[in-house]
Amino acid sequence: MNWPKIREELELRTSRSSGAGGQHVNKTESRVELVLHVDASGGFTERESKNLKHHLAKQLDTNGRISVVDQSGRSQHTNRKRALLRLKEMLERGTRPIPKPHKGKAFVANKHKRLDWKKRRGEIKASRGKNWI
Repeated sequence: MNWPKIREELELRTSRSSGAGGQHVNKTESRVELVLHVDASGGFTERESKNLKHHLAKQLDTNGRISVVDQSGRSQHTNRKRALLRLKEMLERGTRPIPKPHKGKAFVANKHKRLDWKKRRGEIKASRGKNWI
């Protein structure tokens, strides 16, 4: 992942934050939205791009863009920093390798062990109540 190149390709949008805050919220554009087009980005290898699409499928929109929004702080500067950190962490998690699928079968020895345990347990339960006079 080529972070400097990705930072150049980011689209930065600012707008007024929602919620309480009085006049300050009504005057300043402190809400920050960072948008990255994963398919068009030159900061990822082909494999990293594939891994991103797999791991972050729910965060990607139909055009293959990922967006991070932050409006928790009072200033645009801190919100931008926070959004960049979140995006970087998200991309680092997303570029990890795709795990191989598991077969899903139990070992034969474990299967026999389980069946033997069930048989013994059944014998214990069957022996209850027969010894009454």
